[in-house]
Amino acid sequence: MTTQYEEREEWYAFNQETIDALLEDGSQADADYTIEHHFASSDFDMLEKAAVDAFKAGFEVTDAEELMLDDGGTVFCFDAIVERKLDRAKLDVDTDTLLKIADKHKVHYDGWGTYFMPHEGELQ
Repeated sequence: MTTQYEEREEWYAFNQETIDALLEDGSQADADYTIEHHFASSDFDMLEKAAVDAFKAGFEVTDAEELMLDDGGTVFCFDAIVERKLDRAKLDVDTDTLLKIADKHKVHYDGWGTYFMPHEGELQ
């Protein structure tokens, strides 16, 4: 079983790997990125409470969506969104904040994603 410390360290490594991959692919180093942190739970009420806490922590939250899983089950999910540069320290702080919210409400934090930001004049 993974400890909270190990989980946090794994997410920190994910943050760095994602930043590195974006920059290696030619994405702008100094652009403002829309960072979408993903949450999921089979319990809508718990997910809703996590969304409220994410909002209180300064994130924009999307409406929860219901998704069908391959096994026929249902999961609810939302994104906690923030504008950030690809700054590892700030992303690590966001990760800490959101992991605490996920743990508090017993929902799943599923990392983050963003969009490639080409340099001016480059095609996407």
